[in-house]
Amino acid sequence: MNTSLRIFMSRQSITRLGSTVSAAMGQRSFELIALEDAVAAQRTDGDVAFISREVTGTSTKHEIHPALQQVYTLLRQSPALRWVHIHSAGADRQIYLDLLAKGVQVSTSSGANAQVVATVALAGILALARRFPLLWAEQQQRQWIPMMGERMPRDLPGQTATVVGWGPIGQKLGSLLQALGMNVVAVRQQAQAKLPNSTDLHSVEMVTFEDWQQVLPKTDWLVLACPLTPKTRQLVNAQALALLPTGAHLVNVARGEVVDEPALASALQSGQLGGAFLDVFAHEPLPQDSPLWAMPQVMVTPHAAGHSDGNEHRVAQMFLDNLSRWVQGLPLRNAVA
Repeated sequence: MNTSLRIFMSRQSITRLGSTVSAAMGQRSFELIALEDAVAAQRTDGDVAFISREVTGTSTKHEIHPALQQVYTLLRQSPALRWVHIHSAGADRQIYLDLLAKGVQVSTSSGANAQVVATVALAGILALARRFPLLWAEQQQRQWIPMMGERMPRDLPGQTATVVGWGPIGQKLGSLLQALGMNVVAVRQQAQAKLPNSTDLHSVEMVTFEDWQQVLPKTDWLVLACPLTPKTRQLVNAQALALLPTGAHLVNVARGEVVDEPALASALQSGQLGGAFLDVFAHEPLPQDSPLWAMPQVMVTPHAAGHSDGNEHRVAQMFLDNLSRWVQGLPLRNAVA
């Protein structure tokens, strides 16, 4: 293999990683091509592409800014493209589905922000459990209302959290919740009694997606940390919400499409659900006319659970590791099946 490997990256990534790419490439020759320059020159000869956070910027899956759309067009029109590494943990954007259908390998950065997302989900649980949204609203009104009677928070120890999705995020969150004395149920593809690669978790009840509704009646906290797949799309529908105990809470740091949003709003309005921490939505940005914005028992954040200043380095290391594996002909880590 004497031809030079052409790698699409942002200018920022080239500046940041240019010297370390050489180590990953070994003896293989390569050319780093700035995505911005490739778009301007309509250059479509890239073999590999690294889609870092600054490339997608503030675009969402549903509303794509023109600069990013140009990058997507470039990727679709690159006949030599064989592999794309992306900064996100999920590969459910249409561009990645289209590339996979063309035979392009796609690898994700799953695990890079797992600790961050898990702690944000925990923060949501703690805030709702201690009724911070209510207290914050009362603070704005300069109201001093003691937490007594019906306002009295419940002890978290002994409550049950059902975590849907048992990847890096789910497992880290499960460990944190157990440290608080909570019971943890994990919903995963295959149920198993033991966790061979984890020393932090113990006594976790495992159920499959086929049986998951059986645990809903004892679920105080339904936490979504799963990828968006045909199996998980609209998983949390009106039927599932009705099976939860009255006053249960929902935390979603997965994908908005996992939830039937109108059914969720109805369950919150009726009091079937006691509250929700929502970082993701069926359409992003969340439309201004969504009833979720104004519900006092709902916390809305702008798909920000995975954002942290250390993610850039972790994602870059995952890309460089996979680049080294690519050059050596080894299987990619976090490759999308």
